[in-house]
Amino acid sequence: MSAPLDAPPSVEAVVLWLALLAPPLLGLAAWRLPPRRMLPVLLVGTPLPLATLWLLHRVSVGGGLEGAWSLAGLRLHWHLDGLAGLLLLLTQLLLLASAAYAVGHRRAAAVPERTFALFWPLLGGLAAALGLIWVAADLLTLYAALELMGLTAVGMMLLPGTGEALLAGMRYLLYALVGSLAWLLGVALLLGATGRLDLAGLAAASEPGAVTGIAMALLAAGLLLKAAIFPLHGWLVPVHASAWTPVSALHGALVVKASFFILMQLWQRLVPEAVAAAWLLGLLGSLAVLWGGLQACRASALKQVVAWSTVGQLGYLMLAFPLLAGTSAAVATLAWQATWLQLAGHALAKAAMFMAAGNLVLADGVSRLTDLAGACRQLPLALMTFGIAAVTLMGLPPSAGFTAKWLLLQAAILAGQWPWVVVLVVGTLLTATYVFRVFRCAFVEASPRHEVRPLPAGMDLVALLLALAALGLGLGAEWPLALLREEGMP
Repeated sequence: MSAPLDAPPSVEAVVLWLALLAPPLLGLAAWRLPPRRMLPVLLVGTPLPLATLWLLHRVSVGGGLEGAWSLAGLRLHWHLDGLAGLLLLLTQLLLLASAAYAVGHRRAAAVPERTFALFWPLLGGLAAALGLIWVAADLLTLYAALELMGLTAVGMMLLPGTGEALLAGMRYLLYALVGSLAWLLGVALLLGATGRLDLAGLAAASEPGAVTGIAMALLAAGLLLKAAIFPLHGWLVPVHASAWTPVSALHGALVVKASFFILMQLWQRLVPEAVAAAWLLGLLGSLAVLWGGLQACRASALKQVVAWSTVGQLGYLMLAFPLLAGTSAAVATLAWQATWLQLAGHALAKAAMFMAAGNLVLADGVSRLTDLAGACRQLPLALMTFGIAAVTLMGLPPSAGFTAKWLLLQAAILAGQWPWVVVLVVGTLLTATYVFRVFRCAFVEASPRHEVRPLPAGMDLVALLLALAALGLGLGAEWPLALLREEGMP
């Protein structure tokens, strides 16, 4: 469904933009009147995912929504299809869960209210940036949203105010700026060659050649840097080591995925048949799976384990590129569905795992794995949540991770691309290794009993619900997969 530039906006368009603009306004309100209980946060935030569910229904019935508007002589484009709607819904659910969790975290960690207050407007800005990324249909809007996302993410990483947090946050900012420079150079090349910034116009006007190839390489380099894809992942683990738990949950679940989403959209429109380059990205993803898994197996601190796990799990998404380039329609469909289901399942499970790990560290007052001895007796719910989230990361049934990896496995076998089959098997074994390493430390029965800090019950409940949602997504995968089938690829 589209409308002329000067036509009045449809009801669906109004609802969409209200859903995108509401989080910054709510963040500013929370800055002035910080919430002290989780329930009001949930009550205020719940209408947003409900509105997005209604939009998804409208999209499934009447097709995608699209439009454009003029700003200072520029024409900016937006588009909402099934994939963008699903990602917007996922974003709103995770933001709502993290906001509720953050209320309890502030109380449990005894963070001064004035220090924590800036978290809320930054959270609102991050929500707006992510929403814009999912619906933007031109390079200028995407650039603005990417920069807003990066600045708010860096700001949230700096909030603890410790020397470690400041050093890691500034390192993250430097990497993000380098990625933005590469992005701008790529955009400049495309604009000079085609005179277009909208994605549909670029797909129609661009031609295979050196200019398009160099531009796509620059765009990909910048986005891979922002997504922390191996070997450009050096900033990710340090920032999570010092960040507050709700910030780590959001960053690991959503922020790094946004850059991958943009890369996939551009790749499918500009160089969909670049087989050699696609295999290179698949190789980088494979190395990420192996390196991230090995480092997680060696990490000594719990949050480091979860952060290195993020590096490894992101690698599975990169396997989509060789399975989409130059393959049959059946292979491409399987890979397309598997990629987005893997992204959604990992987002839910990784947010739950960060929260569960944060609860273990906060309640126990320790961060090293060996110091978690006895946690099975004293913190069983947090440990159980960690395990349920790990089911999705390992790809065990009935989780979304199992369904996604099964589809990826089918696609790789059908395409005869056997290296990715090996990566899927070895990556699963590595994930199981570092997960059971955590449980081995937590189940040491000879540990002395010690006092643990009581946490608000809602902190464990929010993490558990996210972990269960990742399992439920696997059981109910037919609905999102049907939306992706109806929409098809760009």
